Amino acid sequence: MRVLDNRSARARAAGAHASRRSGGTWVLLGPAFVAAVAYVDPGNFATNFAGGAGYEYRLLWVIVAANLMAMLIQALTAKLGLATGQDLASLCRAHLPRPVTRLLWVQAEAVAIATDLAEVVGGAVALYLLFGVPLPVGGLITAVVAFGLLAAQSRGHRPFELVITGLLAVIALGFAYTLVVAGAEPAALAGGLVPGFVDSDSVLLATGILGATVMPHVIYVHSALMPGRYGLAGPAGATVAPAALRRVLRSQRLDVLLAMGGAGLINATMLIVAAQLFAGDPGAATLEGAHASLAAAAGEGAALAFALALLASGFAASSVGTYAGQVVMAGFLQRQIPLWLRRALTLAPALVVLSLGIDPTAALVWSQVVLSFGIPFALVPLLIFTARRSLMGSLVNRPVTTAAAGVVAALIVALNVFLLWDLAT
Repeated sequence: MRVLDNRSARARAAGAHASRRSGGTWVLLGPAFVAAVAYVDPGNFATNFAGGAGYEYRLLWVIVAANLMAMLIQALTAKLGLATGQDLASLCRAHLPRPVTRLLWVQAEAVAIATDLAEVVGGAVALYLLFGVPLPVGGLITAVVAFGLLAAQSRGHRPFELVITGLLAVIALGFAYTLVVAGAEPAALAGGLVPGFVDSDSVLLATGILGATVMPHVIYVHSALMPGRYGLAGPAGATVAPAALRRVLRSQRLDVLLAMGGAGLINATMLIVAAQLFAGDPGAATLEGAHASLAAAAGEGAALAFALALLASGFAASSVGTYAGQVVMAGFLQRQIPLWLRRALTLAPALVVLSLGIDPTAALVWSQVVLSFGIPFALVPLLIFTARRSLMGSLVNRPVTTAAAGVVAALIVALNVFLLWDLAT
């Protein structure tokens, strides 16, 4: 395992002291909340509102299923970083053939670009709705703010986690208010939990919802937030007392449950609000249309809450996406480029979309479909590594866990293959 510098060692010791002083699991929480922001990014706004407006409650089951998948995947991701002291990209470089590693890096960069497109476009739309800022200018402002938020990460994991969690709270409060105003129909809600598709467009939206919920880039991020965080060294259990290891594992499971559960509720709320207020209204399937329809149906307060939540989502998710790009390049290639250059490269496609006048909501939905195709490339290596006792030690997957995760991967691949066939025919 990489030797930590004195500053990291002091920070780790201070964290352990803080943990003992507070005497609780709560101080160990945080990494999953950073990951959760990616699960409520502007792409989720676009797919969930489009799904609710077009199909009412019928795709609610997709959000629930995707969220359960996300809980399993992020729990495995956290465990991988905790057990090995390395992130997923670094493990791929160390244990997979070089051509495979290069292929994984190329697709991971494509995923990072699709992610950044969604976050920047979403932030730009929010600034336009709130202040009338032109979309290209709003995209630049979103990029600059996200760049600034990353400065908190240079001070350690905790400040970055607190900033991101605060923005996540803004999103949650915004939609909690909107749900109270909009209400819900219990019978229709229960019916939406029954799996099924209506037509080929509903399959496209379901794939977009899946891609917007199970995010491939955040699998890399979550694993990178774990190494060295709790003072654990080497393979899991090798130098750690069993009681201490169990405590950290419990805290990470709680971290994932709370963060992913909260993200799932926010996503479900988006679709419920759209189904309740915008059913059959094609104009409400876009972000701008949803904002206008909210103002007309629920008042200016609900529209303002929506726009503020969208803005917080764009800022937070964009910073996490940029951090993911750094993790991917450093892990796969053991190289880094200046942060401003990476930001410029991933920002360019989003600015092109905004400058050409392409429908922002359509761009967001298709970016989530691209993300859905990237999920297996991160998920399959994750399953391989977490099933290896030589890497995971006492934290190796149980056979039933590997089987469940394998079913998840197979379902995602099957859905993507069906979508390709549907688009081709």
